[in-house]
Amino acid sequence: MKTLIGGAIAAVIGVIGLAIWFNAFLQLLAGAVPVMLLLGGCLALYLGFDELKDTWQKEGEVSPMDTEPETELEKYRKENEELKKEIESLKAK
Repeated sequence: MKTLIGGAIAAVIGVIGLAIWFNAFLQLLAGAVPVMLLLGGCLALYLGFDELKDTWQKEGEVSPMDTEPETELEKYRKENEELKKEIESLKAK
């Protein structure tokens, strides 16, 4: 309840202060908006460049899907055959 009353009093004082110092508020707003736009633009440039750099790094990596499936399939078949021969030779002993 104290918070509600304190908030209402602060809002009333804020409206009165805004009415009294409206010209000063507009000057402050006129000075703050370009600074906020400049900082927001710099942040957007930084984030865009960072995202672009991540994209470049991902393009440089070789994904498993880029390799030919036939080559890997043949490699595993050959390995399987070698293991079968080794198992047969161990059974024969």
